[in-house]
Amino acid sequence: MAKARSAPDMWMIIAILLILAIGLIMVYSASAVLAFHDYGDKFYYVKRQLLFAALGIGAMIATMNADYWIWKKWAKLGLFVCFGMLLIVLIPGVGVVRGGARSWLGISSFGIQPSEFMKLAMVIFLAKLLAEKQQAVTQFAKGLLPPLGILGLAFGLIMLQPDLGTGAVMIGASLLIIYTAGARLRHLGSLALVGVAGLVGLIAAAPYRLQRITAFLDPWADPLGAGYQSIQSLYAIGPGGLVGLGLGMSRQKFNYLPEPQTDFIFSILSEELGFIGGSAIILLFGILLWRGMRTAIAAPDSFGSLLAVGIIGIVAVQVFINIGVVIGMLPVTGITLPLVSYGGSSLTLLLTALGILLNISRFSR
Repeated sequence: MAKARSAPDMWMIIAILLILAIGLIMVYSASAVLAFHDYGDKFYYVKRQLLFAALGIGAMIATMNADYWIWKKWAKLGLFVCFGMLLIVLIPGVGVVRGGARSWLGISSFGIQPSEFMKLAMVIFLAKLLAEKQQAVTQFAKGLLPPLGILGLAFGLIMLQPDLGTGAVMIGASLLIIYTAGARLRHLGSLALVGVAGLVGLIAAAPYRLQRITAFLDPWADPLGAGYQSIQSLYAIGPGGLVGLGLGMSRQKFNYLPEPQTDFIFSILSEELGFIGGSAIILLFGILLWRGMRTAIAAPDSFGSLLAVGIIGIVAVQVFINIGVVIGMLPVTGITLPLVSYGGSSLTLLLTALGILLNISRFSR
């Protein structure tokens, strides 16, 4: 690249660090009771979150200073390795089952999720492929089907775990890249109909997914079963009111709301910090997405632009699904809130990806 690097987008850095700091505070607040009950240490979860946040910030600094086009060189190899991990995790005795899904590789409580790696590898690969063949993407057979075939294969392997939430985020971010690259709406619309039919099939194939749909439509029909999480989430958000019950004062974290430090951390945040606290975190995500899209628009080449769209798409889709589930607008899917929820590999990888986005911002026109 002939263009000299400038400073990274400071608005984006500030938004990332503020969201991460709020996340660390909320992980401690939401998990202290559960951690003390299970491990005798109320700092158990937040100490681990601090470790992964430190690793993630280190990775973000590294990728922020590594010129983004080097990822072009490793895009195919990265995708191949991630496909290998998705196959390995399905082997009984190798893949670790947590929460009913065989989606982890690791030992004891330490592990990685290959599907999280695949999200990033897929957006890098698609950005490279479509940047090189942007003229062909308007052609259904030659330009659109090959990337969709690769995407469909990855989604199928993730669904064998099964992990619909992570698969949905990968699909959403990837389709944003494909659309931005110039795919025709009528082609994508036709495929959307096929996708809806496939989604219906996936729901019908697994009774627990059908229960989540019925619970979403009427959670009070089964308040102690399929509708329990949605109801308890609303019981947390409702009493929060305008300013909340106060930091650390949540009632729902006392073993009423499942996964208070992961999938439903926004419920605890809203209960303790109220509408103002919930709106503040949404505003920070809005700033991050705004600066990310600005970076995509101002990127010096197609690869940088499409890669920025993919990374910001991962964040946007995940935030939309998580908050949609928490407030009862979407069925429960098991998606964490980026940079806020407790999580090891997901937090570290997201900060790594955001470092790439910050590097792209250094070359913005």
